[in-house]
Amino acid sequence: MLRVFLIRGSLVLVPFAVWFVWRAWARRSGRQMGSTPYAWLAAAGALLAGLSLIGTAIFHSDNRRERYVPGEVTASGAVTKGHFEPAAGPVGPPK
Repeated sequence: MLRVFLIRGSLVLVPFAVWFVWRAWARRSGRQMGSTPYAWLAAAGALLAGLSLIGTAIFHSDNRRERYVPGEVTASGAVTKGHFEPAAGPVGPPK
């Protein structure tokens, strides 16, 4: 979960990084710069994060028809990874 937050946070920071790199390059070439457009940069970062959420919803595999099998500790002490298996019967709460 931390990985997901770090990816989304880095997407929010990308417009700021691009702006500050561009501003440094422009100042070195002698161009006069105005004030930093923080609202526009924040909006662009929010747009990137929102597009990544939409992309995740579209391209992420659907596991609603599968049953989760949690990881287990074997007799030798090794831990198996949790995984999804196709469900044998109807999925959902018992009636």
